[in-house]
Amino acid sequence: MTRLSVLDLSPIAHGSDAAQSFRNSLSLARHAERLGYQRYWLAEHHGMPGIASAATAVLLSHIGSGTSSIRIGAGGIMLPNHSPLVIAEQFGTLESLFPGRIDLGLGRAPGSDMQTARALRRRLDSDADEFPQDVLELMDYLSSQPRQPVRAVPGTGLNIPIWILGSSLYGAQLAAMLGLPFGFASHFAPAQMMDAVAIYRERFTPSARLARPYVMLGFNVFAADTDEQAQVLATSAQQAFINLRSGRPGKLPPPRPGYLQQLGAPELSMLRNLLSCAAIGSPETVREQMAAFLERTGADELMVAGQIYDHGARLRSYEIALQAAQELTPATAA
Repeated sequence: MTRLSVLDLSPIAHGSDAAQSFRNSLSLARHAERLGYQRYWLAEHHGMPGIASAATAVLLSHIGSGTSSIRIGAGGIMLPNHSPLVIAEQFGTLESLFPGRIDLGLGRAPGSDMQTARALRRRLDSDADEFPQDVLELMDYLSSQPRQPVRAVPGTGLNIPIWILGSSLYGAQLAAMLGLPFGFASHFAPAQMMDAVAIYRERFTPSARLARPYVMLGFNVFAADTDEQAQVLATSAQQAFINLRSGRPGKLPPPRPGYLQQLGAPELSMLRNLLSCAAIGSPETVREQMAAFLERTGADELMVAGQIYDHGARLRSYEIALQAAQELTPATAA
């Protein structure tokens, strides 16, 4: 079976607040652990009214305390926002609290708008190509024999698994060069997915961390007992995406039946990419769409995203997604 994992933004639904989002995130992580998902990741975003996972390492500590076996991690930490030493200390702390369970995915984007990035004290006048050096510095802090005099305490010697994440060819090239696993954000920016995966696999250099290429792809799933129910559930994420791209970010809205039929050509064009890497429907429909995506991409693992307004419906969607993966034959999942 192709591995499935959970990507959570700890969404803040309309009429709710961050405290409830954190309770929902822990509930989702426990649910994923019981079902047999490979890992549960949170993504760093800032200044977003509908996303509560800004203090990613802090929230992961909450998730780790409430679970016992599922891998937990960041998908990802936006490294340009931080000192590599601080991230090494934060994730060294998490690995010390929850040994053998921590992943660290690293992204190059700010995870915010430029005004928020300035408030984060990000070096906006610096060269974005400092990202590779920052990754190498962070890896050195976590190694058994750091080359630099400063030590990450805790952190040194813990060798936490590091992933390179991206939505362009840049991350694919870096992951291949460093011999690290690669995660592509196809769940919201799939335009360069196939090219990025091809470059990563062709240029991959084996390393002490990874002997062969390993590809994880973001994949949206909105699943319910019927196709009609699933289509309605998906409209919350569709509205949120349109609002964000239109400069009106907000909390996750309730579903709107018939939403797609109310949109004009520009809005439908915005959603085209979002819907190209998604499964929306009943268990049978989700299984078919997941199989087609895996056949097209050959992904080693899917990172399942699914912003659904009703928490109970969201838990059910993740249950259907895993059942669909379990029912795929080796040939369709290859």
